[in-house]
Amino acid sequence: MMLLLSFIERNENNEGGVRLDEVTSETLNAFISSRMKTGITKRSQARLISSLKSFYGFLEESGQCMTNPSEKLVPPKILQYLPVVLSVQEVLSVIDSVDRTTYEGERNKTIFEVLYSCGLRVSEVVNLKISDLFLEERFIRVMGKGSKERLVPLGDPAADALTVYLSVRGRLPVKHGCEDVVFLNRRGGKLSRQMIFLIVKHQAEIAGITKEISPHTFRHSFATHLVENGADLRVVQQMLGHESILTTEIYTHVDSEKWREGILRCHPRR
Repeated sequence: MMLLLSFIERNENNEGGVRLDEVTSETLNAFISSRMKTGITKRSQARLISSLKSFYGFLEESGQCMTNPSEKLVPPKILQYLPVVLSVQEVLSVIDSVDRTTYEGERNKTIFEVLYSCGLRVSEVVNLKISDLFLEERFIRVMGKGSKERLVPLGDPAADALTVYLSVRGRLPVKHGCEDVVFLNRRGGKLSRQMIFLIVKHQAEIAGITKEISPHTFRHSFATHLVENGADLRVVQQMLGHESILTTEIYTHVDSEKWREGILRCHPRR
C-alpha cells in the first residue's frame, strides 16, 4: 500500500497526515488511473484492484474503517489466454525428426519424450536426477515449485528412451556435482534452461512446425491431450503440480475452443 500512500500524499491535501480510513472511491479510481498511465497491463490492474479490495475488506472487518471505498472498483475484463498446443501428430513429428546417431540426438529425443510423457516444466527437466527415475515401476519423482514433490507416471516410450539414453550417457566424462543429473551437455555438465529452449526451437524448424513453440508447449500439449481423452481434471492438476485447480481449468477451455472450431469448420453457415 506504499504506492497508494505516496499517491495520496502527493495529490490530496492531508496536512494532518494520511488517513486510509478516509480515502474515497474517487481517490482509489484516481490512483488506479495513475498506475495505468505507467503502462501496467490489464492483469496487473486486476491484481491491484484485488489487493485494494482485500486490504479495505480487512480494515472494515477489523473495525478500522467504517466504509469500504473499494466496493465500487470494477476490474478490467481479461481475455482468456489459450496456450499454443501441438497435435499428437505434430508432437510425434518433432520426436521422429531427431537424428539419433549422436549423443546429443539421443539426449534430445529423450528430453522430448519426457516433456510430453510427463508434462514437466523446463526447470524440472534440467533438475531431474537419476535417483528420481523408477523405470521398472514406470514413474518419476519430480521436485516442483516451492520444493513440492510429486510422482508422475512414465509412459513406455519415455521409459525406453531414458533407458537407451542413460547407457549412452554412461560413456561421458561427468563433471563433479553432476553425477546424479540426468541430462548433460557434451562436456558432462548440467544443461541450462536456455539450451533446452534452443533445442526445442531448432527441432521444431527441422520438423516443419510453424507454430511458435517452447518447452512449455509440450507441457500444454500433454495436459490438453489428457483432457481431450477424458482424464479427470484433478488428476491432471496433480500430474502438473498446480497449486490450484483454477490453473488447470485452462485446458478445458482449450478443448472447448477446438470443439468450437471443428463445429464452425463443418457448418454450412459458419
